[in-house]
Amino acid sequence: MNQAFYGFGIIFNITGINLNYSPVDKEIGKILMIDDDEDVLLAAKLLLKKHAHQVIIEKNPKKIPFLLNNDTYDVILLDMNFSKDITSGKEGYFWLSQILEHDPSAVVILITAFGDVEMAVKALKEGATDFVLKPWQNEKLLATISTAIKLKQSYKEVDKLKKAKQQLEAEINQPFKDIIGNSKSIKEVFNLIDKVAKTDANVLILGENGTGKELVARAIHQRSLRKENTFVGVDMGAITQSLFESELFGHKKGSFTDAKEDRSGRFELANGGTLFLDEIGNLSLPLQSKLLTVFQNRVVTPIGSNQAIPIDIRLVCATNMDIHTMVKDNTFRQDLLYRINTVEIRIPPLRDRVEDIPLLANHFLQIYSKKYRKDVTQITAEAMSSLQKYNWPGNIRELQHALERAVIMSDNQVLDVNEFFFLKGGSAAGSADLDTNNLNLDEVERNAIQKAISIHGGNISKAAKELGLTRASLYRRLEKHGF
Repeated sequence: MNQAFYGFGIIFNITGINLNYSPVDKEIGKILMIDDDEDVLLAAKLLLKKHAHQVIIEKNPKKIPFLLNNDTYDVILLDMNFSKDITSGKEGYFWLSQILEHDPSAVVILITAFGDVEMAVKALKEGATDFVLKPWQNEKLLATISTAIKLKQSYKEVDKLKKAKQQLEAEINQPFKDIIGNSKSIKEVFNLIDKVAKTDANVLILGENGTGKELVARAIHQRSLRKENTFVGVDMGAITQSLFESELFGHKKGSFTDAKEDRSGRFELANGGTLFLDEIGNLSLPLQSKLLTVFQNRVVTPIGSNQAIPIDIRLVCATNMDIHTMVKDNTFRQDLLYRINTVEIRIPPLRDRVEDIPLLANHFLQIYSKKYRKDVTQITAEAMSSLQKYNWPGNIRELQHALERAVIMSDNQVLDVNEFFFLKGGSAAGSADLDTNNLNLDEVERNAIQKAISIHGGNISKAAKELGLTRASLYRRLEKHGF
């Protein structure tokens, strides 16, 4: 064993092994060592200066505040016993607390000749990174410092991530950050969110496609008492009848052909938080019945299991359909409607809040100018006026896509009416009548889609059916044409 002893300011290597060997290299920046024994300080400096860029030694612990205020250190080696008290370590604990008060992320290694297990445990509880006994083994001391340096780096990374998380949470938690508008109708939505968010009442959000129903659901969650827990969103229109129970309630391994492992359902994942069921109006009556049973009993049973799992969720649902008419037509269960709409929030379509269009348009302009690194800074008054007169069957989503396309295609700093191709040569009110003189297939397809969406009040499911398309196909075409 290579053991180094200190005395008379010199480190003696009693085995003859080269003291230059160490797992630590000169990637170490600064080491600060405080000890009232000058021989120990000099011995440590002779060893450590081979492996660190700078080693600062100090006999007087009272200079610690001055040293910390004037510099930073990768690791601090601190003696536990100074002249006033040579065995208990009280002074060491005191100065450890002073160091950590100044820098909670400081890496401090305590050193003593009078250590035991109890003292080591207490040192770690008090915030020390490690504990080294005198006389030390060179390799062990160097390895301890190496580990401490890595820990310091990890502290910095964690601190960086924490700051990024705090900044992100501050942006996310900013009141109605993503719901933009000053119109009377959108302010009424804000007021309802404020009233209902702190309760656990079930909420039904009604509005056309593209009006921002999910944003409202997330705003409710972020302002609720469950905001620290999970928000789980489910597009009910995208779940097939065969996968409904597996997706929502979960399944056990081997319960059906493709069940290769246990899987938690969305209800279980949202336990303690908020479950957002979008497009709930698309569910068939049998599936509505299964949902109602869960809401009544507050338990789910995974496929292939006999074990019921209690659930504690805040329920928020949304639909673009006229759900009250559906109840009258017996296509939606009235008892289920009673369960999901303790409070009802209606989001106005964009055509009913035209005063918000400049705010929204400039918001999307900034986003996409930055995203695509384009120096596009303004929208002309004529173009903005035309945007406000357009009918916007696709609502905010259509406006967002229109601004994205305009920014991408523009070669100018200012967007004029010509950048919004759908405004040219057509009715400012957004008439989508087919032009029989225009046989361009893309234009014909776009006009047909626009007319179908307008006829059905933004209802994508009905518009898709009218056009003979699936919802997914229609969404792809909406994306293609910049809606």
